[in-house]
Amino acid sequence: MESKRQQKFSRLIQKELADIFQREVPHLFGGAFISVSVVRVSPDLGLAKVFISVMMAKDSEALLLEVRANTKTIRHLLAQRIGKQVRIVPELAFFLDDSAEYAAHIDKLFNNIDIPPATEDDPETYPGL
Repeated sequence: MESKRQQKFSRLIQKELADIFQREVPHLFGGAFISVSVVRVSPDLGLAKVFISVMMAKDSEALLLEVRANTKTIRHLLAQRIGKQVRIVPELAFFLDDSAEYAAHIDKLFNNIDIPPATEDDPETYPGL
């Protein structure tokens, strides 16, 4: 369970990183759209795990490696934005957020389930009878 302080710090980092990815460094990632879905901060506020979603990219794993290669630049830009508000600018660890792909997979599984129609003489259909 995150403290209120961690939650506020996470929201601040998420908002600022989203703005950085969309406005300041899109040229580094070849026009791919990167959104920050979740940020989880350690209790000492020294490490931020950043989960990103990637759209319009051919290879999301390669893009993640590119983001990780540019972590220093991204952290520097984050420090310029939040440096006056926080004591420590956290180390950033980037991960792919695959929750959208997982949800699509589960949705596909549900759509493929074959449920036979119930008949009126089936006792499980009308248990009170």
